[in-house]
Amino acid sequence: MHHMARFRTLDDLDPKGKRVLLRADLNVPVADGKVTDTTRIERLAPTIRELAEKGARVAVASHFGRPKNHEPDLSLRPIVPALAAALGGRHVAFAEDCIGAPAQQAVDGLRNGEIALLENLRYHKGEEKNDPAFAKALAALADVYVDDAFSAAHRAHASTEAVARLLPAYAGRLMQAELVALDRALDNPARPVAAIVGGAKVSTKLDLLNNLVTRVQLLVIGGAMANTLLLAEGKPVGKSLVERDMIETARRLDATAKAAGCELVLPVDAVVAAALKPGVATATVAIDQVPQDQMILDIGPRSVALICEKLATCRTLVWNGPVGAFETKPFDKATVAIARQVAALTRARRLVSVAGGGDTVAALHQAGVVEQLTYVSTAGGAFLEWIEGKTLPGVKALETARR
Repeated sequence: MHHMARFRTLDDLDPKGKRVLLRADLNVPVADGKVTDTTRIERLAPTIRELAEKGARVAVASHFGRPKNHEPDLSLRPIVPALAAALGGRHVAFAEDCIGAPAQQAVDGLRNGEIALLENLRYHKGEEKNDPAFAKALAALADVYVDDAFSAAHRAHASTEAVARLLPAYAGRLMQAELVALDRALDNPARPVAAIVGGAKVSTKLDLLNNLVTRVQLLVIGGAMANTLLLAEGKPVGKSLVERDMIETARRLDATAKAAGCELVLPVDAVVAAALKPGVATATVAIDQVPQDQMILDIGPRSVALICEKLATCRTLVWNGPVGAFETKPFDKATVAIARQVAALTRARRLVSVAGGGDTVAALHQAGVVEQLTYVSTAGGAFLEWIEGKTLPGVKALETARR
C-alpha cells in the first residue's frame, strides 16, 4: 500500500540566507482575538526555530477556517503574538497578503533568522483549486519549500501540492515525525499489529475497516459501531444506536477478516442505561443479555480485560475512536482503562502505539496519557485517510519533488 516515503528533510537542507516558504497548519481555536489552544503552534515551533537558527528567512503560510470572501475574523493576524511566544519571544512580522507586493515586501524585509507570517491562504480562491498561477505567485516568494502541515496533506491545494513541484521541497520536523510514526504503525510495523476502532458509525469508517482487516492481525471494535456488528451476529442491542442498513456490510467485513487471518474482537459485556445522560442508573450485562429498553453506552469490564490481555501479545497498535460514549461519565471508563494499559505497555517498550482523530485525542487527554503513547496524531482527516490506505497528495508531492 504505502511504502516509507523517500522525502528530503531539514537534514538535507542548508537554509542559511535562503528564503523558505513554510507551509504550516495554524488552524487554532481563537476567541475574542486570543488563541485559546496553542497545541498546533507549539508542535510547529521546533521547525521554525531550527530554520531561523540556521539563518533562513522564514515565510510561514497557512489557511485559517473556510473564508467565503475576506472575512476579517478569519485573518491570521491574531495568531502573531501566540506564534512569537511559542518561538521564545522572537519577533514575527505580518504580511497583509500571502502573495503579491505585501507578501514580497514582508519577505524582502527579513534578515537571516527572521520570520514573517503571511495572511490566510484561503482568502484566495486559487488555494483550494490548486491553481498553478496562485502556486507560482507563492513560489515567487521563496527559494525552497518546507511542508510541515501533515494535517493538510490529504487536500491537493496550491500550497500543499502544486508549489511542491515548483521549488526544492523538504518535509519539516512535524511532517517527518508523523510520516515516521505512520510508517512504524502500518507500513513496516513490528507484528502482531492490533487496531482499535471506535466511534458511532460503521458507515463512516467502512474504508478504514476494510483496509485494516487486511493489514492487522487483531481488530478490536468498540463504540456504537460495534452494535451493528453485534446485531449482525444476532445479538439483541435494545435501544442502542445501530445502523440496520449496514448489517450485510458487517457480515462481509467479518468474512473478509476471517479470510485475511485477522481476529475481530467485539465486546463480551456492556454497560447499559435507559438514556445517555450524566447521573443515569447503569448496569453491566453480558453482551447477549441487553434489555430491550436499554442502550449500550460503553463496553464492560470483561471486555476491557480481554482487550488488554490481547494487546499484551501485540507489538504495534493503531487506535482511532473511543470504545464508549466517553464525553458522558461514567461511559468513559473503558476507554480510559484501555488508554492507561496502552500507555503502560508503551512505557515498558512492549508496544509501539500510534493514535489519532479528534475524539481519540480528547479521550487520551481525559485519561492523562497523551504524552505516553509513541505518537498521537492531531491531523484528523489526513490521519484517517492514511489508515484507509489512501495516497495523500501533500505527501506524494514531497516524494516526487526530486531535484
